Amino acid sequence: MVSRAPLDGAVPVASPAFPTRTHSHEAKGDPVLNRKTIARAMGALTVLGTMLAATPAGASAEAVLHGKCTACHVEQDGVFSRISNQRKTPEGWLMSVARMQVMHGLKITDEERRSVVKYLADTQGLAPSETAGFRYALERRLNTPESFESEQFAQMCARCHSGARVRLQRRAPEDWQRLVHFHLGQFATTEYQMWGRDRDWFTVALDEVAPGLARSQPLDTEAWKAWRASTPPAVDGQWTVSGQMPGRGGFSGVMTVSTLAGKDRHAVSFEGAWDDGSALKGQGQAVVYTGYEWRADLQLDGTPMRQVLAVEPGLMRGRMFQRDHDEVGADIVASRQQAGNSRVLSVYPAYLKVGQEAELRIVGTELAGDVRLAEGIELLGVARRSATEVVVRVRAGASARGVAPVTVGQASGGALAVFERIDAVRVVPEFAVARIGGNGTPTAKVEGRFDAEAWAAGADGQIGTADDYRIGVFPARWSVAPFDEQAERDKDVQFAGVMDADSGVFVPGGAGPNPARRMMTNNAGNLKVLAEVGQGAEVVRGEGHLIVTVPRWNNPPIP
Repeated sequence: MVSRAPLDGAVPVASPAFPTRTHSHEAKGDPVLNRKTIARAMGALTVLGTMLAATPAGASAEAVLHGKCTACHVEQDGVFSRISNQRKTPEGWLMSVARMQVMHGLKITDEERRSVVKYLADTQGLAPSETAGFRYALERRLNTPESFESEQFAQMCARCHSGARVRLQRRAPEDWQRLVHFHLGQFATTEYQMWGRDRDWFTVALDEVAPGLARSQPLDTEAWKAWRASTPPAVDGQWTVSGQMPGRGGFSGVMTVSTLAGKDRHAVSFEGAWDDGSALKGQGQAVVYTGYEWRADLQLDGTPMRQVLAVEPGLMRGRMFQRDHDEVGADIVASRQQAGNSRVLSVYPAYLKVGQEAELRIVGTELAGDVRLAEGIELLGVARRSATEVVVRVRAGASARGVAPVTVGQASGGALAVFERIDAVRVVPEFAVARIGGNGTPTAKVEGRFDAEAWAAGADGQIGTADDYRIGVFPARWSVAPFDEQAERDKDVQFAGVMDADSGVFVPGGAGPNPARRMMTNNAGNLKVLAEVGQGAEVVRGEGHLIVTVPRWNNPPIP
């Protein structure tokens, strides 16, 4: 699971690679920051919308770097110690600047911080291929299990914060070593914690882990050189958008993007509807970092939302989530409405039972030409069509089975699952973490949100084999139960929170000690998540695991 811990990073002084255990930050009598100053700086970590405003004239990044960073970072011929030896995502640079404010007393305005983060992300960011596989951390997919080939990396780095935070950086060899010194200097108990005290942590980190990271994540790469030399994909225009939100369902619509004053700043508007017909619309602003890192703030039907997307030629993919509850979010994909960009984004409904007739809504771009379905699925007629939506009537014949492609002319990418019966139900996510909160405390509750995925057995008729196929998300009846005997004795179902039976949304209990519980403990709990999907007189059940734990005290942009 993605875990949380204090921020990592580099200390703001130039120093050589250290042969002995020393703290690379020379004591300079850092000022004690008052609560207001800390709150303002930490606000930069949790409110990414502060990055989206215009950079005012006179607050250029170069001026800020020379005027405020050279007090600690030595500058020579445009090269800054430590700063110039790193490449990071926009969120990574934001964390570094905010840490300078919190830990080292940097005085910088919100506008200056935006300017510096934008400049560093553009000039010392990551190429798209360098973020591949780890974007879940940027997109706030906090229930993502992490797995790494190197057990040493998992134990040495990913035990305190997500491994993705490390993988989303590139550094010079000496700077990876300085990062080791930073950890001991900033977090002195690092080598005495689990998977630290059972080894010579410092020696292993300095002599094995740091050189390994320098090889796998070097500062200079061909991917970054090629990206810097390329032309960034266009974003202005209209985009067809399709998304799926656990606990709410699917939606689609059109997002219109237009450039505002200032490079890479854009006005954004969205107009669409949920799959149940409810309207969904709003507007906001976006910034594009590094030529492809799309970050937008929108108000959708009065709810503040964020978009974290990766832009490709004619395509955006990523996640949109509530600004104040990032666990409430949707996977989204968007296709630019332009000549030659033919693509099917979604088909609703995404499944059809054998022998059933249904109206299918196909969403995409440049949807011109014949609708083609797999053998055994009969096209009965076209109800209406446009370049972005085609509605057809279909029937699944007795011989149809499996996941079939849906294409419209040259546009591909759609799929329709045809099934005879549901053989299994899977709770998604299979393992999740919710967090108590509220109840007079400054930390909000973190919900658990679940979908019930129906699956069918393949040709062998046996569920649990390689040819099983996913049918889609089905309505379910939801509940929770004690995960084990201890959870039953502690009455976790009674105290840990409430599961909405219809939506699969779990709202945890309030923070703080509960006098009604044994030993006045808090409302943490260990629960099974149960989904029941009806199939005639039969009920098919699925089971997941939910940990309800302590409040989210530490919430950096990259967990």
